[in-house]
Amino acid sequence: MTDVVLDGVDKVYPGGLHAVHDLGLHIRDGELFVLLGPSGCGKSTVLRMIAGLEEITSGDLWLGGSVANELSPRDRNVAMVFQNGALYPHRSVRGNMMFPLQITKDDPVEARGKVTELARALGLDSMLDRLPGTLSGGQRQRVAMGRALIREPSLFLMDEPLSSLDAGLRAELRVEIAALVRSTGATTVYVTHDQVEAMTMADRIAVMRDGVLEDVGTPEQVYQDPATMFVAAFLSSPPINLMSATAWAVQDQGVVLDLGPQRLTLPWDDPRSTGLIHHHGEPVTVGLRADALTQVSGPATGQELTGQVRTLEFHGHEWLAYAEAGIPSVDATEFTQRVAPQHVEPAVSRVKALFRRPAPQPEPELEHTGHHRRTDLIFRIISGPRPQRGEEVRLAVALDRLLVFDARGRRIGPVSR
Repeated sequence: MTDVVLDGVDKVYPGGLHAVHDLGLHIRDGELFVLLGPSGCGKSTVLRMIAGLEEITSGDLWLGGSVANELSPRDRNVAMVFQNGALYPHRSVRGNMMFPLQITKDDPVEARGKVTELARALGLDSMLDRLPGTLSGGQRQRVAMGRALIREPSLFLMDEPLSSLDAGLRAELRVEIAALVRSTGATTVYVTHDQVEAMTMADRIAVMRDGVLEDVGTPEQVYQDPATMFVAAFLSSPPINLMSATAWAVQDQGVVLDLGPQRLTLPWDDPRSTGLIHHHGEPVTVGLRADALTQVSGPATGQELTGQVRTLEFHGHEWLAYAEAGIPSVDATEFTQRVAPQHVEPAVSRVKALFRRPAPQPEPELEHTGHHRRTDLIFRIISGPRPQRGEEVRLAVALDRLLVFDARGRRIGPVSR
């Protein structure tokens, strides 16, 4: 078993493409760690650098307490599963799974016993003599996992292994994969662009964007307490409501978030107010997930938003309502530069202190190239009366669920890790 430390790792390809920027991560021994982000964010490049399939431009990779930059892939004791499985088409299931043991010249009798035992755990025991071309996509991925696990690696790497499968099979296999790799105790790094896979499988998640680490934490932490606006928007279904506002510190009230035609107020005893004082008179972005808004009909409290229902969507277990509120909204993807947040995992700063690397250079200011536009407030209706299209609604705001981001897309206020 092993832990993985990436200390100030950069990857620059010929031609100047900077794929990974100053990455600092500590992946713990035995952890199922997910690298999450949109296509092209650098997550597969990170996985390939850990495996030794890509050279590190600068920085250090530590495996099990030793620098591994110069180790060949075969000397790193890692096993990798790719998106397409990469099976040998002329070998049976048994032959594919036995191949790594044949390379290492294991005893044939013991090797066959290992294959039989692992095939039973993977639900492949009735298919051992079949060729890959006769298997379904999910079965082929099981075989690929078996071939990787048969070596008993200290580090297990998975590069979007479910992305080519249909939704039902992905849901089934992600449960099996998570249970299997946890039962082995091997440290696992799993790459995906699917937020559902990440949230349901991971012990911890690292969210990347354009080669930069945006946030690290448990699934609950990065969802409920995101460090950046991008993370809040990326881990959100339905989309999070991101609203343009101006923060005003008012002595007898607290911090007023001016949303144009509407406003919300954070009292002075709210921990976010201390940080917002430093943004008095400045533009900020207010984030509210759909389940932080509840339709109410009683007396007004002043901590509500109003809108006119434009459309309704039925999702089986709930309805989603879209209400025009006249509040300018913000698109998290409209920021042209991405920078690492101040609130990344404490382990990252500990790693940097441990290896005493130079402090990073001051980060550039973000430039927002988009424009504000009027869009809907999205809120959930799980029970109770359902509004009609065109109806005016009042929505109570769960202030403890309210997120505020500065002009650089970073959270204002404490982020718990």
